[in-house]
Amino acid sequence: MSRSYDVVVVGTGAMGSAVVYQLAKAGARVLGIDRFAPPHVHGSSHGDSRITRLAVGEGAHYVPLAVRSHALWREIEALTGDELLTVTGGGVISVPGGRGQHGAGDFLATTIAAARAHGIAHELLAGDALAERFAPFALRGDERGVFEPSAGFVRPERAVAAQLRLAREHGAELRTGERVMSAGQHRVVTDAGTYRAETIVLAAGPWLTELRPELAPAFAVTRQVLHWFALAPGTYEAHRDLPVFIWITGAGPERFFYGFPAIDGPDGGLKVASEQFQATTTPAACRREVTAEQSRQMHARLLAGRLPGLQTRTVKATTCLYTSTPDSSFAIGAHPGDAGLLIVSACSGHGFKHSPAIGEAVAQLALTGESAIDLQPFSLDRHL
Repeated sequence: MSRSYDVVVVGTGAMGSAVVYQLAKAGARVLGIDRFAPPHVHGSSHGDSRITRLAVGEGAHYVPLAVRSHALWREIEALTGDELLTVTGGGVISVPGGRGQHGAGDFLATTIAAARAHGIAHELLAGDALAERFAPFALRGDERGVFEPSAGFVRPERAVAAQLRLAREHGAELRTGERVMSAGQHRVVTDAGTYRAETIVLAAGPWLTELRPELAPAFAVTRQVLHWFALAPGTYEAHRDLPVFIWITGAGPERFFYGFPAIDGPDGGLKVASEQFQATTTPAACRREVTAEQSRQMHARLLAGRLPGLQTRTVKATTCLYTSTPDSSFAIGAHPGDAGLLIVSACSGHGFKHSPAIGEAVAQLALTGESAIDLQPFSLDRHL
């Protein structure tokens, strides 16, 4: 079997589903291929919720993507009737000396600077005002913070499914359960056939370097763990009314955690997670099970003494995979040896909130050679 398309998209998770949808909406002959059936739990686009914020602590150059993504979430909701984006407000809290998260020297300061530069509503908090805003938290008293009313969370599985559904409605062909063996030079070879295209978009996340091993020095895949800790009796209402939050506890890329309000009822727990970048893995080698001891260790290391309303046991826990560059930025652009191959990776642990806008921009790039939002700050060349 051999067929031709304008664009073939390899991987239809967060980025790939957005690219396929936007290409199909633009009238392109597009094929999306995935070895699984998205939304699924094998990659990086699951876990019930993802934080979204317009004042982006990773850098002000991300803000146009975040703003456009919020508009696209609302557009997709109107077209499908699905509830994707929930605005809860969001806070970033940091202790003195808290630095080095997601490539930002001072994540809190960068968040505030991005809000000011782009006119995003925000409120600086400290002392009693911070404690009042985050009532269930046990603060030391020397923390500072910023609150953004427009922040919230997106439901990732719903978002991927909605965009793939819209892509089909616009004529996209989607092939799932099909493993890609090679991609490049206007040809994608799978275990079921060969497909030709003017442009190939490789949005394979943690499988990226399996398909293009020469890119491996630019990317690292790490196993991350998401925990839903049980709530102590009588604390549900307080945790239900929380905003999304990022709490920086010290210096270093792993000295922080983030969380969500209790969005799934009194028995649903509170989702909290941290990040680790020391131990790398692969999709095949990743340990998918999460032990109770791992959750207890995370609670003891970061939550005990800070979130007193959480018990040490979890309601559930799962893993996801990050594909990250050394400076935690994105890598988007043409392969240096193949102008017809566009790489759309890595999310570096903070990309889901930007995926609709990236999908739109990459679709424009594939079809016209340029995009409305400048993707140059995320050039693949920066990492090679």
